[in-house]
Amino acid sequence: MKKLSLFSLLILVVRRDLVLAMRRRADVLTTLFFFVMVVSLFPLGVGPEMDMLRKMAPGVLWVAALLASMLSLGRLFSADYLDGTLEQMMLAPQSLSVLVLGKMVSHWMVSGLPLVLMTPVLGLQFDMSVQAIGVLMLSLLLGTPILSMVGAIGAALTLGLRGGGVLLSLLVLPLCIPVLIFGTGAVQAVSSGLNVSSHLSLMGALLVLALTFTPWVTAQALRISME
Repeated sequence: MKKLSLFSLLILVVRRDLVLAMRRRADVLTTLFFFVMVVSLFPLGVGPEMDMLRKMAPGVLWVAALLASMLSLGRLFSADYLDGTLEQMMLAPQSLSVLVLGKMVSHWMVSGLPLVLMTPVLGLQFDMSVQAIGVLMLSLLLGTPILSMVGAIGAALTLGLRGGGVLLSLLVLPLCIPVLIFGTGAVQAVSSGLNVSSHLSLMGALLVLALTFTPWVTAQALRISME
C-alpha cells in the first residue's frame, strides 16, 4: 500500500470531515444562524443611534464570532471518539498532529469561514464604512482559524467528560482574549484614521504561532484524554 504524503493525508482528513459536516447541515447552520441573530439583535436593542452602532460594531461582531465558534467546538472530536475512529487515528502510523490539523482546518471551513463571508451584510446594519468592513473581514480571516486551533486544545482536554461544554468554555475563552483585542483594535484603528498594520501583523504572528504549536499540543491532549 502506497504511503500517503503529509499533504495528501491532510487533504484526505479535511475532505472526510467536510463530507460528514454536509451530512449534518443542521449543526453547521446553527452556528451561522446564532452569529446572525446575535449581531442583528444589537441594533434593535441599542436603537438607531448610528454613531454608537459604528463604535460598537467591531466588538459586537467579534464577540458574536467567538461565541458562535464555541458552539461547534464540542463536536470537533466527539463523533470520532464515540464511533472509535479517533482510537484508530491514534494507532495509525501517520502523524497524529497532521490528522488533528486536518480536523482543525475542516472545523474552520464550516464554522469560521461562513462567518467571515456573512460579515459585509451584517456590517451594513451598523453603518460601517467599506474600508472598516474590509479590515473587519481581514481580521476575522486571520483570527477565526486561531479560535478553531485554540478551541481544539480545549475540546481534546475535555473529551468524554461529563459537563465538558462548560469546562471547555472556561478553558478556551481566556486564551482567545488577545485575538479579540487585536481584532477589534484593527477595526477601531481604521475608523479613527490610524495605521492598522500593527494589529494585523500581531494577529498574523499569533496565527503562525498557533499553526506551529496547537496541532502538537492537541495531539498530546488527545492521548491524555484517551488513556
